[in-house]
Amino acid sequence: MTDAPEDPGLPFRSRRSPVFATGGMVATSQPLATQAGAAALARGGNAVDAAVAAAAALAVTEPVSCGLGGDCFALVYQGGEVTALDGSGAAPADQTLALTLARLEELVAAGDAPELPPRHALTITVPGAVQGLCDLWERFGSLPRAEVLARAIALAEEGFPVAPITAHAWEREAETLRAQPGGAQLLLQGRRAPRAGEVWRNPGLAALLREIAAVGPRAYYRGPVAARIAAAVQAAGGLLAKADLAAHKSGWGQAISATYRGVRVHEHPPAGQGIAALLALGILEERAAWRHPPGSVARLHETIEALRLAFADARAHVADPRQVRVPVAGLLAREYLRARAALVDPARAAADPRAGAPAAASHTVYLAAVDGQGLACSLIFSNYMGTGTGIAPEGLGFTLHNRGHGFSLDPAHPNALAPGKRPYHTIIPALATRADGSLLACFGVMGGFMQPQGHVQVLQALLDDGLDPQAALDRPRLCLRAGQAAGVVALEEGIDPAVAAGLRALGHQVDHPVGGWERSLFGRGQVILRSPEGVLSAGSDPRADGCAIGL
Repeated sequence: MTDAPEDPGLPFRSRRSPVFATGGMVATSQPLATQAGAAALARGGNAVDAAVAAAAALAVTEPVSCGLGGDCFALVYQGGEVTALDGSGAAPADQTLALTLARLEELVAAGDAPELPPRHALTITVPGAVQGLCDLWERFGSLPRAEVLARAIALAEEGFPVAPITAHAWEREAETLRAQPGGAQLLLQGRRAPRAGEVWRNPGLAALLREIAAVGPRAYYRGPVAARIAAAVQAAGGLLAKADLAAHKSGWGQAISATYRGVRVHEHPPAGQGIAALLALGILEERAAWRHPPGSVARLHETIEALRLAFADARAHVADPRQVRVPVAGLLAREYLRARAALVDPARAAADPRAGAPAAASHTVYLAAVDGQGLACSLIFSNYMGTGTGIAPEGLGFTLHNRGHGFSLDPAHPNALAPGKRPYHTIIPALATRADGSLLACFGVMGGFMQPQGHVQVLQALLDDGLDPQAALDRPRLCLRAGQAAGVVALEEGIDPAVAAGLRALGHQVDHPVGGWERSLFGRGQVILRSPEGVLSAGSDPRADGCAIGL
């Protein structure tokens, strides 16, 4: 087996125009997945059929970002209403904080707030993606389930050529996969990741998808597959049991929302971090940050400070609302946002922003689908950190996520680990509607704590600066590393060095320029806009392998 060729760094630059259509549109991070979604539309399916078809194809073609061992969330726009699907799972029924700390005693450093080791089996909560995608299709889909999953099954069985950015991510996960139980089955001959252009087949995943197509989610959550999942987790030191899988259900609810410049922005409710985007937008609106030129020191400073305040609040308050009270209304109240905005000093970076006290009241894939009738599905799907734990149940062709790493091990924190509780979730889909309730945008930006930051920056480009969807995604971004309220701000290659210097002069710790393969830090987004006349326009992020296709 020959050595891998020398890595030249990420060679791609977007020079694309937006894609226009009227009959429907799909945008994903992988062309074959976009084709699967577009094919569902062409066969008479709606936006949800297209989204589920594309998501299933992504589970095959981007297993280092998402898969049947992960979670998903979706927002569906239909007739002016926005419905939220929570396809995430809870901690095992036997996983108390005390038991977890006891098991981790030799693995974590002594201290006030230890963390779960990110790749440990104790981070495995119930994988919710399969149930979530099936429930989404059951409620809104129109094509037969087998037809929706047919492209994904064929890709897994017949194979597909791996795309360049996916191949690079796969190589970065190879060490994790080799080290974890069963993980080597996601490598060629158990030794290395497939390279760009090499054909990858996954017969175990094809067989499982075919069974799900035939009988639905019980093929996964009950019987032999559930037994294999539980056995793999327990053998690696985790606590997930067959009973946890059998008891799992998706959650349904309403999106949370707030207005920005006359547009209503809809985000997934907690335990997701969508509220961080709404908080930052509210602060920016209070400060009229758009009055500063795009890309200027003043605009970026205001954006950084708003995001810092938003993350301070989100990290302090967001948790599973089934078990703790999350003060959503108080956080989004105009008087609270006004008070938070007043904390921004235009001449100095905040050293360590703290969470406020409102009044009572990760690698991932994102896809967008809108059909010709205006039904829209904004869907995000993730293993969390690349391949998650890297633990793969024997013969099933997917790895199990590590979403439980999002829990706090501080018993006093609202997000403290507890049996049957869902952790703080980074993955968030989004939608935007006009004042009359009509659909304006179906959009999202994947990538751990970059996601609310990406939502804010894409909306600034679209609403403040009037850019088209592709240009909005092409624009260089900033990123507060790991979603911290204080710390380093990464600036993407393409931002003026003089602007980086100006931010340093205000007291920001700046990492600039961040380019090449490291551009993945700034997320990978998709945007579909719908005009009042029904014309769709779309863009796909140049930081990914994907594209938009319209009918």
